[in-house]
Amino acid sequence: MNYNILFLDIDGTILKPDHTYTISTKEAIAQVQDKGIEVFLATGRPIHEIRKLADELGVDSFIGYNGALAIYQNETILNEPMDKNTIEEFLKIAQTNNHDVVCYTDEKNYFTTLDTPEVKKFIETFQMTYNNLLTQEITDRVLGTTIMKLNPSQAALYELETNIHLSRVNVKGLQHCYDVIRKTVNKGEAIKRVLERLDIPKENAIAFGDGMNDKEMLQTVGESFAMGNAAPELFEYAKHKTTTVEESGIFNGLQSLGLVK
Repeated sequence: MNYNILFLDIDGTILKPDHTYTISTKEAIAQVQDKGIEVFLATGRPIHEIRKLADELGVDSFIGYNGALAIYQNETILNEPMDKNTIEEFLKIAQTNNHDVVCYTDEKNYFTTLDTPEVKKFIETFQMTYNNLLTQEITDRVLGTTIMKLNPSQAALYELETNIHLSRVNVKGLQHCYDVIRKTVNKGEAIKRVLERLDIPKENAIAFGDGMNDKEMLQTVGESFAMGNAAPELFEYAKHKTTTVEESGIFNGLQSLGLVK
């Protein structure tokens, strides 16, 4: 098979729990790039928070905000902010239920508070640096949202329409955090746009992920890998299961396709 493009989730896929990555992961990325394969970081994170990691890995193409923004090198392929009224409704629900919210624009992360232990843990875990308090002025520029301090039964509070569902963050210590995923705006839909723009058939695309926000991505490509540490519910959506992030899961998966050695 002639593979042309590789999509990699970050947390739990590239990055281990201690925020580092294995040497084999960086080497695998370099080897596939040498074969002419375009590598995208495909993450729920805001792109302004992953530039340093991207530079270290030699990657300059991105899908961020769980599919709301896609950039191929310096070209913006997709830019889909959330509905302003939906964001404002989320904030009302959060205030009523004592939940914390972070809204991401293309420049900063806007939190309803910076003082709770949950928010401090979230910022520390994802090493976030561009943080401000949320104001009404930015609600028309929100590309993605995470709700904190939820128990599973409360996720339905935010599923205001059939286009929206919540996906639990698959990071230890943050199981109370949920990303807002849109049916028409997610990693899978963003990949479809990227493949169309680059004229690449899905059969020639590869993806690795570990969380339920990767479900659509894994269903959209020809060769999909769930990490060994993935959310158990994710395995049925992947064609392959590789080893964990700490056991060189990306390298081993690509090796099974004959792309690295």
